[in-house]
Amino acid sequence: MFDTMTLTKAVGGVCAAWLVLLLGGWAADGLYSVGGGHDAHGEHLAGYVIDTGDGDHSEEEEVEAVPFSEYLAAADPADGEGAFRACRSCHSVEPGQNGTGPSLYGVVNSDIASVEGFGYSGTLEGLEGNWTPEALSSFLENPRGYAPGTAMSYSGMRDVEDRAAMVAYLDSLDD
Repeated sequence: MFDTMTLTKAVGGVCAAWLVLLLGGWAADGLYSVGGGHDAHGEHLAGYVIDTGDGDHSEEEEVEAVPFSEYLAAADPADGEGAFRACRSCHSVEPGQNGTGPSLYGVVNSDIASVEGFGYSGTLEGLEGNWTPEALSSFLENPRGYAPGTAMSYSGMRDVEDRAAMVAYLDSLDD
């Protein structure tokens, strides 16, 4: 069926492909890596540096974090009501009317996992504390990061102003 020449060509082709793969990886490491990849301070070294004329970057400028309470003070609950439309498929804002998710009426400053009649995931039941505005903001930003293993499938709200408006809206419901 197979003659010796065909078998030799097939084995040679496989070996050549393997050699190209190994040498290609070695060549790419040589071209795109610098030394061990990190300097004495543990910082990643770039393959090349583009001088932008901004001066010495040895000391990073510290960005002062704005507390969430300032965003919340400036937030408009009407904007939060608009943002909440995406949440209505799973959550209600009517007291005692749970859906796929619990009713969010009165959630601000309430105990975590405290809505009567709703079956929370073990992750949320295990959390201690209250849904402070800051805790709600952290949860809304990244639910799976805040409570790993949560059943909530929402991917998160990245914009801090949107989160502040959402919390302001939820806080305005039980006034």
